[in-house]
Amino acid sequence: MIDATRRTIVKGAAAAAVVNSRLSRVLGANGRVNMAVVGVGGRGTNHLQEYVKIEGAHVAAVVDVNQAAQEKAVALVEKARGHKPKTYYDMRDAFQDKNIDAVSIATPNHWHVLAALWAVQAGKDVYVEKPVSHNIWEAYQLVKAARQYGKIVQVGQQSRSIPHKMQAMKLLHDGAIGKVYMAKGLCYKRRKSIGHTPDEPAPAGIQWETFLGPAPVKPFSWNKFRYNWHWFWDTGNGDIGNQGVHEMDIALWGMGKTNFPKNVVCSGGKFLYQDDQETPNTQHAAFDFGDGTRLEFEVRGLLTMGEADLKSGSNVVGNIFFGSDGVLAVDGAGFKLYKGEDRKLEMEGKNERGPSDTGMHMENFLAAVKSRNHKDLRCDVETGALSASLCHLANISYRLGRRIAIDQDARRFINDSEANTMLTRNYRAPFVVPEKV
Repeated sequence: MIDATRRTIVKGAAAAAVVNSRLSRVLGANGRVNMAVVGVGGRGTNHLQEYVKIEGAHVAAVVDVNQAAQEKAVALVEKARGHKPKTYYDMRDAFQDKNIDAVSIATPNHWHVLAALWAVQAGKDVYVEKPVSHNIWEAYQLVKAARQYGKIVQVGQQSRSIPHKMQAMKLLHDGAIGKVYMAKGLCYKRRKSIGHTPDEPAPAGIQWETFLGPAPVKPFSWNKFRYNWHWFWDTGNGDIGNQGVHEMDIALWGMGKTNFPKNVVCSGGKFLYQDDQETPNTQHAAFDFGDGTRLEFEVRGLLTMGEADLKSGSNVVGNIFFGSDGVLAVDGAGFKLYKGEDRKLEMEGKNERGPSDTGMHMENFLAAVKSRNHKDLRCDVETGALSASLCHLANISYRLGRRIAIDQDARRFINDSEANTMLTRNYRAPFVVPEKV
């Protein structure tokens, strides 16, 4: 058994060395990374718009279940770079192309891990959108695979590459407001009712069963397809796992947390609307880390006001950190640091609106692809897994309607079989995240 295991490890290491050697030769020869972009709808279009601006990136292929999206993507790349990328419906066909070095994934959430896992197993590096996973178990399967295959996996939580947010986090870590005892994440993003759309046959040019992938087969409807898939449990995670995961990540970053909380309780509901949405439009979650620190998180999709001098308008999205000596509030516009009993404004920083934050995050990914060091990433897959997991923990508590206690080391619930079944999902064959990666 020991010899067999050793042979497997040696064989795997040798295979990884061959892949990395091939990649080094390609990058050394022409200084560019050949990319396949998977999922070229809304966010995927943004991926394309950024990659065509980056000198070191070459969009060689696009993948989508929607023929119209493929055609628009090809036109975008051709106009910007003068060449036509290959097109695929099935991402596995693209991953078999030995000329592809890396994959950028902007599919719906329920596809993130499986797409990234297949890419890693095919020898590709990966940039994958947030949240990195649709559930907790699969997130750490991807972490395991990234390490096992020696691949670079960056999660699209691009706040990690925004200068004023990086500055704010450094201030917190340097003790600018003393000991941070609590963080609050705000996802007050106005979401109007999605209404009702009827079940109907999938339109020509859309491969609906491929879109569903790991999810159960259900009839096509436009609300389940275009963007609103976020609000269905089979494919999305609500706004806490959509916009909210960015703020969850910043909260953990500022607090210096790298572990699961000790317990979580989340309540809320879908208020006012009678429509197709399944996920809540209002949530409050509280995470206790068992060491005298606490993280709170709120989702408000209805009309609301701001907090702590963060922008008050239709959207209020940011973080507030509370310390022994002061308070720091940070959002997309900048940060403000208040000190003392009178909460005097001590310092502020602004977003200078330079290069695109997504573009800077992608450039960081490409630099790590070339260095072959996952520690060069600003949001490595393990960081993304923790941020996504806290969103999933909140949703599990919300759906169960009660507080849940967590074994922080095992990343499982304590004496709670009902909650533990919600760590993963029933995958639909053949779209299965395997136990052994």
